[in-house]
Amino acid sequence: MLLDTPSLYFRAFYGVPDSVTAPDGMPVNAVRGLIDMIATLVRAHSPTRMAATMDADWRPAFRVAAIPTYKAHRVAQGDRSARVAQGDEEEVPDTLVPQIPVIEQVLDAVGIARLEAPGFEADDVIGTLTHREDGPVDIVTGDRDLFQLVDDARPVRVLYTARGIRNLQIVDEAFVTGKYGIPGRAYADFATLRGDPSDGLPGVAGVGEKTAASLITRFGSLEAVLAALDAGVTEGFPAGSRTRLSAARDYLSVAPAVVEASSDVPLPAADLALPGKPRDPEALVRLADRYGLDSPLNRLLDALPG
Repeated sequence: MLLDTPSLYFRAFYGVPDSVTAPDGMPVNAVRGLIDMIATLVRAHSPTRMAATMDADWRPAFRVAAIPTYKAHRVAQGDRSARVAQGDEEEVPDTLVPQIPVIEQVLDAVGIARLEAPGFEADDVIGTLTHREDGPVDIVTGDRDLFQLVDDARPVRVLYTARGIRNLQIVDEAFVTGKYGIPGRAYADFATLRGDPSDGLPGVAGVGEKTAASLITRFGSLEAVLAALDAGVTEGFPAGSRTRLSAARDYLSVAPAVVEASSDVPLPAADLALPGKPRDPEALVRLADRYGLDSPLNRLLDALPG
């Protein structure tokens, strides 16, 4: 089981009231919410291996170089401008910022593998781990971008959190086909054509979901669409789409590298086995006392395989 940890702790932050605080008054809503999410996932799905993936770089340079608008609307403004000038900083709520190191300390003390790679997003770590794994993989995320990794043959599924951690949507190839009208493994190509405002991905001007789905279904992949375009093929292109695709040829030559999760990120060796007991019990006790985490940590420890 691969956790898109930033997606989960943002969901926890907004889903649990910030009146949930440590003894010193520091909000710990994201910390407590994430711990309870993991406990729920372990109880419900009984994974034997788990990795909590992290963003070492939420806006990687290689993606920004290809498409400068990539996540540009999320860059911090205002009194953080000095830090932004030295390197883009994501706009994270002030009360969430100090909770992220606590989350990392809790994961380490429990013994849940925490993986990141300089210059890459959590999505890329997930893509690489998924690519390396021969057996079944469940990816827990609220990010549709990771639908691109579903593969019924292995199987690789996304446990999509849009309806809540207790009401996960199981996303497989049939779901992708039913939702978007495209081949089940073609979500990345579809998203490249359609675009995604939430990521600052422009897409092809004038090509919406229906046209993107029609093109991918007709030709099978973005690569095949572009090959047909370059070969002068006219059959199978919805009205006006050839002109729009031709105008967006430069974008389409770089966008796949932005949209696709990397599969070859250099990652440190890690034991992904879900622990039966805490790796560092003393550290966990200190964290529980300092941040008032006894109840959620007990729930997580009770859920572990033992």
